[in-house]
Amino acid sequence: MPSVFRRWRWPLVALLISLLTLIPLAVIVLSSLTPDPVIWQHLLDYALPELLNNTLWLVLGVATGVLLLGVPLAWLVAVYDFPGRKHFNWALMLPLAMPAYVMAFTQVGLFDFSGPVQTLLRAHFDNTRWFPPIRSTGGLVLVMSLAFYPYVYLLARNAFSTMGRRALEVGQTLGLSRSAGFWHIALPMARPWIMGGLILALMETLADFGTVSIFNFDAFTTAIYKAWFSLFSLDTAKQLASLLVALIFVMVVLEQYARGRRAYVQAGRAAPLPRLRLAGARAWLASGYALLVLVLAFVLPFGQLLVWSWGALEQEWNEALFGYALRSVTLSMMAALMIVCVALLLSYARRRDGGALVRLLARVATLGYAVPGTVLAVGIFVPIAWLDNVLIEHFFAGQDVTAVLKGTLAVMLLAYVSRFLAVGYSAVDAAMNRITRSQEEAARNLGYSGFVLLRHVHLPLLQGGLLTGVLMVFVDVMKEMPITMMTRPFGWDTLAVRIYGLTSEGVFDQAALPAVVLVLVGLIPTLLLSRQKDVA
Repeated sequence: MPSVFRRWRWPLVALLISLLTLIPLAVIVLSSLTPDPVIWQHLLDYALPELLNNTLWLVLGVATGVLLLGVPLAWLVAVYDFPGRKHFNWALMLPLAMPAYVMAFTQVGLFDFSGPVQTLLRAHFDNTRWFPPIRSTGGLVLVMSLAFYPYVYLLARNAFSTMGRRALEVGQTLGLSRSAGFWHIALPMARPWIMGGLILALMETLADFGTVSIFNFDAFTTAIYKAWFSLFSLDTAKQLASLLVALIFVMVVLEQYARGRRAYVQAGRAAPLPRLRLAGARAWLASGYALLVLVLAFVLPFGQLLVWSWGALEQEWNEALFGYALRSVTLSMMAALMIVCVALLLSYARRRDGGALVRLLARVATLGYAVPGTVLAVGIFVPIAWLDNVLIEHFFAGQDVTAVLKGTLAVMLLAYVSRFLAVGYSAVDAAMNRITRSQEEAARNLGYSGFVLLRHVHLPLLQGGLLTGVLMVFVDVMKEMPITMMTRPFGWDTLAVRIYGLTSEGVFDQAALPAVVLVLVGLIPTLLLSRQKDVA
């Protein structure tokens, strides 16, 4: 028996961790196998046509937007030299530090009919009906494109940095101009990276809850929330969630397909080629385009937040705000530490048992990052509610007890683990792979094994990866909204929940100060990450 346990202990550890994601997903997927005809007829008659139509246009619009923003910026920054390029190189990533729902209500406040932009235009023009409405599908697509283009920009920039200039030189030997070399050589070679960034942006689009809520746009995430908390129909929420899981699964398959088709390989460490210098009008056009995107995506929204915050400082700067911030930081830190510990166990299990089963379980355990928070919240609530009923029936029969686990921090933390385990695991596992087998063998010759080996050898060498994982998860949990709203204990409002409540009431100026605090607190670990020397 001891030998059997030693043989299967690491697959068992990986299985137990994977259940945190597998159970919620199974609850949602199995619900689609037992459809309720009444619910589905109601959805087909009143909800699904509009939801599918909205989703189609939203996905197509955001895909177009992030490509038009991310790819040209990546090409300019990676291949050319122009005024401000060094600053734009990192500044164009700043929109990732601002949650999409924060950008959404600032853009609505800026460009709505009563906002400062249209007010200024009306002072100089008699008629402003020509100004496109921000509260529209086009406005939502624009805001999401500005929020999510850094995914495409980052991956495309990395691809162009390694082979962009060389692609142009190959094109020149074939008699192609620079523009033709970009279209016929560089762009096709970078397509897998661009597709990877595009799929990430589209998964974020499908998973978004706060932004579509602010625009009153009917999407699957808002429909799931309304079905549960407005119609009090958990079954309807599960049926809608199963459809969204199917869409997300398609995105995951496409992302894996894009990864599998990467064809560019750089042999050795070739010296980087100097960038092509732009001069005259082209140089200033490149700087102007990058500056315009940066202003629209970060400078202008954050500046509007500061203006609103100053006006609402006396009203909103109170103990309640500190309570929201404290709960956000506490919750994010608890989740970050818990997730990194689980990620460490999963990575160590894969290290000790590199078989196909453990690799598969590790992949399953990290699927939660591709699933919207509303879906995971529903998938976790169902088994927790069932377990609550069992506990009440056996241990609290006859007592006035309605919940044991529901509405506790434990449920919310479990949902966070399922959602963000992939973030912590990627950092920890990358650091784990940098530890050589010879180092482990040397430690075993000294008598270390099992968890003693982990504590005395791996942990000291993993400090950089562990810290990176904690910081990355902290930032993601700080910005997370739907899981927190749907599973939080009573009275545990965070900055994200406070922002949602105020923006739902249309008081954007009062939501600005919590949003500024959220962005600034999130920037601290972001800056620490940028200074990390031992990034996993």
